[in-house]
Amino acid sequence: MNNILILAGEASGDIHGAALIHEMKKCDSTLVFTGIGGDRMLEEGFHAQYHIKDMAFLGFAEVVKHLPFIKKVQSAILNDVRKKGITKAVLIDYPGFNLNMAKKLKKLGVKIFYYISPQIWAWGKRRIAKIKKYIDKMIVVFPFEEEFYKRAGVDVEFVGHPLVQRIGTYTFVVRNEFIEKNNLDPDKEILLLMPGSRKHEIDKIFSESINAAKLLADEYNLQIVVACPGNIDESVFYKYSEIDFKVVKNQSYDLFKHARFGIIKSGTSTMEAAIIGLPFVVVYATSTLTYLIGKTLVSVPNIAMPNIISGKEIIKEFIQTDMDADNIYNYVKALMNNSDRLQELKNNLMSVKDKLGNKSASELAAKTICS
Repeated sequence: MNNILILAGEASGDIHGAALIHEMKKCDSTLVFTGIGGDRMLEEGFHAQYHIKDMAFLGFAEVVKHLPFIKKVQSAILNDVRKKGITKAVLIDYPGFNLNMAKKLKKLGVKIFYYISPQIWAWGKRRIAKIKKYIDKMIVVFPFEEEFYKRAGVDVEFVGHPLVQRIGTYTFVVRNEFIEKNNLDPDKEILLLMPGSRKHEIDKIFSESINAAKLLADEYNLQIVVACPGNIDESVFYKYSEIDFKVVKNQSYDLFKHARFGIIKSGTSTMEAAIIGLPFVVVYATSTLTYLIGKTLVSVPNIAMPNIISGKEIIKEFIQTDMDADNIYNYVKALMNNSDRLQELKNNLMSVKDKLGNKSASELAAKTICS
């Protein structure tokens, strides 16, 4: 049996992993996929030893707390690799766990592909030596990553960003159907909140975001809609606030399409919003310890990927103590009241999409791994 190990520890990795599996099965229908993944990968026939919801911890303090469990997961996966004679592994993002696993897998003679590069160019350049030593092929989704790895002597291929293809082929629900389906107010535009896919992120981000949203909703007669990912119980949001809002689950692309403005947690969602063209601001907060350690390691001025791609801050970032309801409200209000600034933001988002190109990323990545 031709087994391939895939390790994807987050919701975004689950999406990319599912698309990759779908394309790899076209190359070879006998392939069997196992490892760590989520519901999207399961729908493609993936055999999950561990679900991504088991791996939903982030930051230095959180990782330390979960070390015994992490070691248990690693041991179980390595035992399965030995037992099944797995010779190929695909690591998807999730660098803290995956780069550690790469070292262990390499000792077992596994050929290792890394799809969706860890952001070592931003905060972990010391990890380039690890990648050069343990990774057989980097498959990257941003053009500047290809240049970065080539300079470091790493075997690399740029395949384009999978989100461009996914969004380009997505069938959006028309506005009136979307409004009716989710019991929203047809007479009010949508102010979108996207506070993350992990409970501890929501703990840190939601309260200030919803308070800012309330001020903006009152100012511009908007309805607040909270985007809820599949791995989060929507009831979790209602414990934070008595402000009136609606929760819409697993419909983020249609929300990006039909919202007037977004308050979005740093992560994959910022790329999706940028490609679809929704004006938004970025919010993020983590534990004080994680933030202070991270700040000493980060070597780029921004954390939102559209800003990094642009080489400048086109989207305002509210990070840690700056993530205050009044700060967000005052900035967004000034932006909404200035049509020229708002149009400039939309133009900048369009340029981000253009820089990503129009390659079929999942298909190209699959062919590289299969060959």
